[in-house]
Amino acid sequence: MIKITPSEFDIFTKYILKISGIFLAKGKEYLIETRIGPLLKNFSCNSFAELYKKASSDPKKIIEKKIIDAISTNETYFFRDSTPFELLQHKIIPDLIDKKKSQSKNSSSTTIRIWSAACSTGQEIYSIAIILEELNLNLPKYNIQLLGTDISNTVIAQASYGKYNKFEVGRGLPAPKRERFFTFSDNNTWRIKDKLRAKVSFKKMNLIIDSFASLGKFDIIFCRNVAIYFTAQDRKTLFNKLCKSMTSDGYFLIGSTESIAADAPFFKPKRYLRSVYYELE
Repeated sequence: MIKITPSEFDIFTKYILKISGIFLAKGKEYLIETRIGPLLKNFSCNSFAELYKKASSDPKKIIEKKIIDAISTNETYFFRDSTPFELLQHKIIPDLIDKKKSQSKNSSSTTIRIWSAACSTGQEIYSIAIILEELNLNLPKYNIQLLGTDISNTVIAQASYGKYNKFEVGRGLPAPKRERFFTFSDNNTWRIKDKLRAKVSFKKMNLIIDSFASLGKFDIIFCRNVAIYFTAQDRKTLFNKLCKSMTSDGYFLIGSTESIAADAPFFKPKRYLRSVYYELE
């Protein structure tokens, strides 16, 4: 394996920060070597400096996209950490429906919009879709709009297709849910059923660089285990943008090990059982 030099690491970390918003501090050299190292052979490069030069001068940004795919953390599984989904099912959705019904007594349909802001290969947003299906929130009484976004073209493509191998479908997904909401496919894989797939849309998005204005407002935003990879300033920028993308009485969920107190004072924490969620101040 080719080692990255200190000067190459400095160049690459600045480049990765620019194209993805991901900040790699000193000590993370192994991440570049193990994740981006294989691209050296793919693009006939003898050093990381050479790969950087090729990526920087590539008008089609093919290498840049490969670097983003490689460095993005795509660790995910169905119903990850469980408590946010229990919170969604037993607290947030019932409260949200009550609020909407009291606000729109004459409306025949209740719209619920949920955004998974770093959806990876789709397990999080499909877990949400399964919960809503189990709560029987179906048309015409409920208009469910689910959005998953990620910076990687590759994971967005898989999420959109909704197909998972035996290992992926076995992580966090109870067998009864797998049997009910997935169809066994070829090569020992499972694909989420069309009824659920149709409720979710996917979009490639850089959370730091791109504007959220065209997405509209969301009742619930999941942004879990992604802001920890950003600089302090980028975290503040992200949370401010997400704040403006929420309805005034919306709900915001982050990872179980994350804290936003220093970066987003406009969010106030709320507790329910073992879980913490946030509302606008």
